[in-house]
Amino acid sequence: MFIDSHAHLEGKRYDVDRAEVLARAKQNGVEAYLAIGIGEGPETANCGIRLADKYDGKPEYPRIWASVGIHPHEARLANQAADIQMLQWARHPRVIAWGEIGLDYFYDHSPRDGQKAVFLRQMDLANTAELPIIIHCRPSDNSENAWDDCLTMITAHWSSSGLGGILHCFTGSVDHARRALDLGFMISFAGNITFPKAQSIRDAAQMVPLDRMLIETDAPYLAPIPHRGQRNEPAFVKEVARQIGELRGLSAEEIGAQTTRNFYKFFGLTPETANPEAPA
Repeated sequence: MFIDSHAHLEGKRYDVDRAEVLARAKQNGVEAYLAIGIGEGPETANCGIRLADKYDGKPEYPRIWASVGIHPHEARLANQAADIQMLQWARHPRVIAWGEIGLDYFYDHSPRDGQKAVFLRQMDLANTAELPIIIHCRPSDNSENAWDDCLTMITAHWSSSGLGGILHCFTGSVDHARRALDLGFMISFAGNITFPKAQSIRDAAQMVPLDRMLIETDAPYLAPIPHRGQRNEPAFVKEVARQIGELRGLSAEEIGAQTTRNFYKFFGLTPETANPEAPA
């Protein structure tokens, strides 16, 4: 079995067949996924919760957990009212994480100083909510600037919380992965690990201990080979497991089983609490 630890299925690209996408995931062994709650900004950051409310608990679909947070792209939209709303949404029983939050110097949709200020405030809010954080980090071209800033801020403002977090869709170096592991973070690998030019990601996947990694799709983005160029979906997470398995001398199913155990352990869940058909 597999768990997709990071996907965005709320967007318009899934409006015509969302139920079929979820059913297809379940048919391909995906028992749960984490619906990332960023939406198009703070006002729609409950999108993961809405998906969980609509689809979770139905045996033909994976279980759905949710997060809330403000993506660095929309940092310019953050305000006190959004903070209050986020804390309210964070009390929903399906919310298990805060994010994705962090820094994006590649697109710079929000000014970098603003991104840092909002990232810091989001860590404070996550601490208040007692939720681990999910990190988005993307540097500018040919630079490690966002990684350096992001890991420095986590060290200074988050590591003492003891709540940990996830580096989602990891694209950094082996050194960045080691630094994150030292901070108690999980490392999540996405479909880009299958791309020909992604050797640095594969190097990190060979180094990260098996009990500290997760797998994800980041759907609808980064569909793995052999689906590259298509709309991504949770059913494709098996291809991420297959690539990591090839690197580690294991089967896709063994990687799926290990990363599923990691997901439950990290979030303090059990298969029984995640399975609506399990006896009370």
